[in-house]
Amino acid sequence: MADHIEESKEKSESLMDKISEKIHGHDSSSSDSDNEKHDKYEKPSSPSSVKSTINRLFGRQKPVHKVLGGGKPADVFLWRNKKISAGVLGGATAAWVLFELLEYHLLTLVCHGLILTLAILFLWSNASTFINKSAPHIPDVSLPEKTVLEFVSALRIEINCALSVLRDIASGRDIKRFLSVIAGLWVLSIVGSWCNFMTLFYIAFVLLHTLPVLYEKYEDQVDSFGEKAMHEFKKQYAVFDAKVLSKIPRGPLKDKKFL
Repeated sequence: MADHIEESKEKSESLMDKISEKIHGHDSSSSDSDNEKHDKYEKPSSPSSVKSTINRLFGRQKPVHKVLGGGKPADVFLWRNKKISAGVLGGATAAWVLFELLEYHLLTLVCHGLILTLAILFLWSNASTFINKSAPHIPDVSLPEKTVLEFVSALRIEINCALSVLRDIASGRDIKRFLSVIAGLWVLSIVGSWCNFMTLFYIAFVLLHTLPVLYEKYEDQVDSFGEKAMHEFKKQYAVFDAKVLSKIPRGPLKDKKFL
């Protein structure tokens, strides 16, 4: 009788264990399915993480505003203040029309402007006593010595860097840079044969006021296209290097001396 009672207890305990296992298994499977559903319907990654995976044009790490130097010049190029940007672009257009379309010379324009300004100020100063008006206030304009020295020093540094780059290119150490400079000068010479310096300067000025703001607006699309183009360029350059450049004898390599 006692054995029968113990067997019935064991059977009931084993039955309860099986039921609890099934319940726990169902709970774990439901939690796993819930997690899978949550992962499936999880929101896509944020635009900032997507942007970080895109290789920026020319290896750019800073925003376009910082690349352009920041401050007021970058604000003008990126049309932060539309009135100032439009005024600068309009002034450059007016100057180009005067010098190119109307064939007005710079020296003539400066002389005529000075004549008109000096005549107006001279007549105003002498006529102020007769018309009971105050004489015009002519400010004392002078160039500060510190600003001039800083500008000359910065210009000297840039010229020395350019001369150093030209020396390295002429020494035959970097064929890739040599070919890039030759191609750039050749394209520039072709463009120079189409138009004079004034027109070329105006075109560069207009591009400087249009391309940065368009690139800032569509930078993801431009960077994606630029990455594909750069990959294709490197592929073609590797083929050209293996067939042509590797067979060209190079100049002697010498260690650079830094003074």
